[in-house]
Amino acid sequence: MTRRRALLLATPALLAAPGVLRAQSLTIRQDDFVAPGWTRGVLIRWGDRVTFDAPPWTPQQPTAEAAGAQFGWDARMVAVVTPGPQSDGVPRALLVVAHPTVNAAMAFPGGRDVPAIAGAMQGVSIVNLERRGRNWEVVDGGFQNRRLTATTLCRMGADGGPVAGIAGVTGGCATPWGTLLLAEGGAAEWRQRLPGLDANAVGMLVEVDPSDPSFVPVKHAATGRFGPVDAAAALSEDGRAVVWMTDGRPGGYLYRFVSDGTAGIGALDAGRMAAAWIEGGNLRWVTLPQGNPMAAARDAGATAFDGAAGLAYEARRKRLCVAIRGGAGRVLDIRMAAGNAAADTAIAEVLVEGREAPVQPTRRNEAPAAVPAWPWAPATLGFDGDGALLIGTDRGARPGALPEAFYRVPAEGGAPALMVATPVGAAAGGAAVAPDGTVLAAIAHPGATPGASWAQPATRWPNMQPDEPPRSTIVTLAR
Repeated sequence: MTRRRALLLATPALLAAPGVLRAQSLTIRQDDFVAPGWTRGVLIRWGDRVTFDAPPWTPQQPTAEAAGAQFGWDARMVAVVTPGPQSDGVPRALLVVAHPTVNAAMAFPGGRDVPAIAGAMQGVSIVNLERRGRNWEVVDGGFQNRRLTATTLCRMGADGGPVAGIAGVTGGCATPWGTLLLAEGGAAEWRQRLPGLDANAVGMLVEVDPSDPSFVPVKHAATGRFGPVDAAAALSEDGRAVVWMTDGRPGGYLYRFVSDGTAGIGALDAGRMAAAWIEGGNLRWVTLPQGNPMAAARDAGATAFDGAAGLAYEARRKRLCVAIRGGAGRVLDIRMAAGNAAADTAIAEVLVEGREAPVQPTRRNEAPAAVPAWPWAPATLGFDGDGALLIGTDRGARPGALPEAFYRVPAEGGAPALMVATPVGAAAGGAAVAPDGTVLAAIAHPGATPGASWAQPATRWPNMQPDEPPRSTIVTLAR
């Protein structure tokens, strides 16, 4: 039932739906639903401590100082970074989560925006994790725990001057050369919302050393200022940095940057941008001149996509997967020529076709019918330790009978299998894998349906307390 065929067009018509699906059936509900065979735990939630000096969470009386030390309002998984073997034998990892948005109606009592506090609620959280017994836990006061927000000091280029603010991070990745890349895909909203933000210093890739809390983040103008939604990284055969980026706007493109020099801090300050041209399952990278990447890609005849979103690269099988949200959505599987990430050509195939599940009319007081679980509008991607693709969905405001959910597609192929469905109003904000194979998944902004508010959310997940707003949460999924 999962299709794998040549990509014929940039936005092909959906295949005719196959017969009855043998899949878990779902309805939209206030709680999450965990598929059989998985055990779900809670790791960290909006308002939980990140830094050692974070005060207790008081959602009725938020402050910028507190928000800048606590886990942010939204949640988009960036990476789980595994350090080398530890002398004490305790499994450890670094969790990196982005907080792209802050919905004032859901984040603030009364629903009135407070930009300074919102700027502290967004950004990025980096936290130390340890496995204690059978569970992963956040290390309270971990020395690498920190928040990156709208006031974080950065530098423009590896050798450039200071600029302030990290804003609208919608994705990113860990790199093979030991850094993090953060994609400021939601920067446009924050340019308007935060008057003190330097509009010329956001909307780029930001590079961070996750192991060094004193490291000053580096903003890379050479990879474009178009606000990439997500990024994935690899090494070329000769050791150069290769970075893929998606432009999530309607008619946006899939880009690739190849550094001029050997991968490392500063390598992304100089290199060549290219955009993907796809026809009949064949992909070719079209080199772009310096300047506006979107205009250059359009002029070069590159392939435009309807809502290009999440990216994930698996080094073992040398495959790049791209999520396309437009329509019912689909996931592309791209294999580079000779396995070289910097090759000029590749093969592009459709790995998974999305399938819509419209809301069916029901009689008064009749519960909506359950529908088969299947990815609709795949938005986030990751790989687990077995090379299986992890897909998270996000339709945005589009109505439908399916909750957003995480699915797993085996490396050897097969139908997407449900892992966990999110509560009403939430999005599946990405997943990554811990060293022992535990999946860490971001369930973002539960309860945030159209018209919902801080006082009247669509759910109060995960704690279901009548006096507590719903909270974005990182959950653990173990088999």
